[in-house]
Amino acid sequence: MYNITDIQLFSKLSEQHQKEIKQNAVVRSYSKDSIVFYEEEMGEHLYIILEGTVKLYKTTPKGTQIQINRFDAPALVGEYACFERAPFPATCEFVTEGKVAMIRFDYIFKNLDNQQFSLELIKSLTSKIMVLSALIHKETIYSSEAKVAKMLIENVEIFSKLKYNEIAAILNLTPETLSRIFKKLKKEHIIEIKTGSYIKILDAEALETVIESNKVKTCNDCISDFKKEIGL
Repeated sequence: MYNITDIQLFSKLSEQHQKEIKQNAVVRSYSKDSIVFYEEEMGEHLYIILEGTVKLYKTTPKGTQIQINRFDAPALVGEYACFERAPFPATCEFVTEGKVAMIRFDYIFKNLDNQQFSLELIKSLTSKIMVLSALIHKETIYSSEAKVAKMLIENVEIFSKLKYNEIAAILNLTPETLSRIFKKLKKEHIIEIKTGSYIKILDAEALETVIESNKVKTCNDCISDFKKEIGL
């Protein structure tokens, strides 16, 4: 398990401030599939993932989950709610067993006069904005086939580590759609699927072509439609 000071943000504080935050942090253990906080829930704490992996997702009015990202320990979540004094914009759920340190917002604000501390917070917030930007691009520009092709190129190992329904959730596809795409790629000899869900890429150039030839989905304003779908 990681310590709070393993987070870059808190490593910039003085020993006295680190000690104060440690003393006032509440550490909780979570089982797999446990919810850390819900979308639209008001919070009073910043959450530090000390052990395990969490996923952040939004829920559409139809009840569909749109996964924003996954974070492995050590990681910081809940910054937006902390600074805006606003509800959490997404639900945080453990996909493994894990531990979380909860730090009250008051202790965060007390250290904002520390330049390095504030800079690290800005970096963390900026990275989350980039994640959301990438998500909007992926959901509004890439077709289902292109999303699968892109993940195969960038992180083929994940297909042997996670179940297909978990990968489908990351790509915001149904398991049936993912299975259908795999069958098509296999039939065209672009990939080979071996025992244990091990996938071997046979034709990387063909995968690149799937991404490059992708067509924009038929919508008048894709980004606006996507924001409406996830309730922004």
